[in-house]
Amino acid sequence: MTANIAFPRYSRIGRGALNQLPAVIESLGVHRPLVVTDAYLTTTGGADRVLSLLRSAGMAAAVFDGTVPDPTTESLDRGVDAVHAHNADCIIGFGGGSPMDSAKALAVLASQGGPMRKFKAPHNYSGPALPIVAIPTTAGSGSEATQFTVITDSDNDEKMLCPGLSFLPVAAIIDYELTMSMPPRLTADTGVDALAHAVEAYVSRKANPISDAVSLSAIGLISGNLRRAYHDGGDHEAREAMMAASTQAGMAFSNSSVTLVHGMSRPIGAHFHVAHGLSNAMLFPAVTAYSVSGAEARYAECARAYGVADPSTSNESASQAMVDALTELCHDLDVPTPESYGIDHDAWAQLTPLMAEQAVASGSPANNPVVPSQEDIERIYSQVYR
Repeated sequence: MTANIAFPRYSRIGRGALNQLPAVIESLGVHRPLVVTDAYLTTTGGADRVLSLLRSAGMAAAVFDGTVPDPTTESLDRGVDAVHAHNADCIIGFGGGSPMDSAKALAVLASQGGPMRKFKAPHNYSGPALPIVAIPTTAGSGSEATQFTVITDSDNDEKMLCPGLSFLPVAAIIDYELTMSMPPRLTADTGVDALAHAVEAYVSRKANPISDAVSLSAIGLISGNLRRAYHDGGDHEAREAMMAASTQAGMAFSNSSVTLVHGMSRPIGAHFHVAHGLSNAMLFPAVTAYSVSGAEARYAECARAYGVADPSTSNESASQAMVDALTELCHDLDVPTPESYGIDHDAWAQLTPLMAEQAVASGSPANNPVVPSQEDIERIYSQVYR
């Protein structure tokens, strides 16, 4: 199988990398960037810092802070208006996965027009778009390194996966200091999201030698540092490692694919407004247990990278150790079940067939080591509820 590999053209990585943003923008030959962020980063002064850097370098920068968690087609309408009003020639996504996903969508919509639905998988868009610069403030989505965006259709609550090179940032600024203020819950949820990206990319039917290498590196970094960052947000070493792992995991799944965890996670987020990383965590151990028989050797390598098996451990024992490790990690990070999170059982049961149908339609489950039927997916949704 031939693998098509794509990474951002420029990446500035490390403490203080944000200060190099003007140089990156200048290298792209653009002068009117629009910073796409959220109200929280405006309130806390983060967006002002970015604007100040750009304006001090003589650029006509503006900000759009109307992004929402799990961005919707409705929220993008306001963003497109902001792009046109500023006559922007570049989009800067500043924030967690939602602002970066919004920025990617706006870069395409402002150039091509909507509706967003026409860009959903299996369509793969690589046409004209404004250049995107991604600046993550969380260590989880890996969106700064991926050729995907995920947007919820406001008309029917479908969470649409939209792939293509036009959604890949041209440049990424990866400064772990921007993650230092993340609270424990967000640290946990985004960290498990990154781990899911890395594991799923490694066991995916579309895995390749490039994605394999960065997947295993990310798994090792997360194993050694997620609990540290969760318990001590001021641990610079752990924060730096988690930021590197998040980007590596993003590079991995962008050039391989995610599988069943993400396929099932997106409908939970769309219908019950559960944060993406948290819905992944709710599913991760059970989906891994279901899938392990289809790629025992691959899950065993994940376990060895994670540190719960060694070369002498049999693949059967190692793969089971990975399932156990994920269960223990989610327990240690206080990951709730849908029931303990407050989701009504009747609503969950009623929507399960639709969620399973949407999971299959996303295409991600087809990449899973064990390709599930819709009935299999419905059973897993029922299993994880309590």
